[in-house]
Amino acid sequence: MPTIHPTAILEGDIDLADDVVIGPNCVLTGAAGPVKVGAGTTLIGNVYLHGPLTMGAGNVVYPFACLGFAPQHVKYDPRKPGMGLSIGDGNTFREGVTIHRAFVEDRPTIIGSRNYFMAGSHAGHDCRVGDDCTFVNNALLGGHVEVGDKVTIGGVTGVHQFVRIGRGAMLSGGVGTTLDVPPFFMLTEINRIGGLNIVGLRRGGFSHDQIDDARWVFRMLYRQGMTVRSALNVLRERAERPMVAEYIAFIEASKRGICTARGRRRSVMAREDEV
Repeated sequence: MPTIHPTAILEGDIDLADDVVIGPNCVLTGAAGPVKVGAGTTLIGNVYLHGPLTMGAGNVVYPFACLGFAPQHVKYDPRKPGMGLSIGDGNTFREGVTIHRAFVEDRPTIIGSRNYFMAGSHAGHDCRVGDDCTFVNNALLGGHVEVGDKVTIGGVTGVHQFVRIGRGAMLSGGVGTTLDVPPFFMLTEINRIGGLNIVGLRRGGFSHDQIDDARWVFRMLYRQGMTVRSALNVLRERAERPMVAEYIAFIEASKRGICTARGRRRSVMAREDEV
C-alpha cells in the first residue's frame, strides 16, 4: 500500500501505485480530473498536485512544488479541468517549482523523463519538455514553449511563449530569448548565439563527423555574413547528412525566427522579406 502521512489530504479521483510515498501536508486534488502517481514516486511534503495529472514512476517532488494548477491566462476559467499535465519518469522537482496544465483542448502540458527542475523554476501551460533537461533556479518557460532533449537552461533565464529550444542547446544564466534556439547552440546574451555546445555533443556520444557537421552549420549561419535564407540554401547542399538535415528542418519549421550571432545587430531570420 502507499505510505500516506496522516496530515496529507487526498480528495476525488486519486490513483497511487503501491509504493508511492505521500509526505506531510501534501494535497492531491482529483475533483476536477484524476490524479495518477506511478511507482516509486515520493512527495516529500507540502506538495500540491491538481488533476487532471498523470505522473510516471520514480519522481521526487520537494516541498511547495505546485503541479497541474490552472494556466496563468486571463481568458482561462480556473474551474475548467482541461487536458491537464502529463509527467514522465525519474524527474526531480525541487522547492517551489510550478508547472501548469494545458490551455489547449487537444493535448496536455507534457514533461518528459529524467528532467531536473531546480528551485523556483517554472513551465507554463502547454509546454512540451523532452528528456534529460536541467532547469536551473528560477528558469522560466512561457506558455507553449518546446524544449528538446538534454537542454540546459541557466538560472533566472526566461524563454518567451511559443519559442522552441533545440536538443542539446545550452542557455546561459541571466539571459533570455524571444526567438528559437537551434540544436546544440549556446545562448550567451539575449537573443544571441555565442557558440556551439561542443561539450554537450561529445558527452552525447556524437561522432567527429557529426560534430564537424554541426560546426559547419554554425559557420554558415553565423560567420559568413549571409542571411538565414541564403544560409539555408547552402545547408540544403548537404541535406543528405543527418545532422545538417536536422538543422534544416528546425529552421524551416521556425515561426518566430532563430537567434542571431553575437555582435550581429540585425534581428531574426530571413524569409521571403530578406534577400
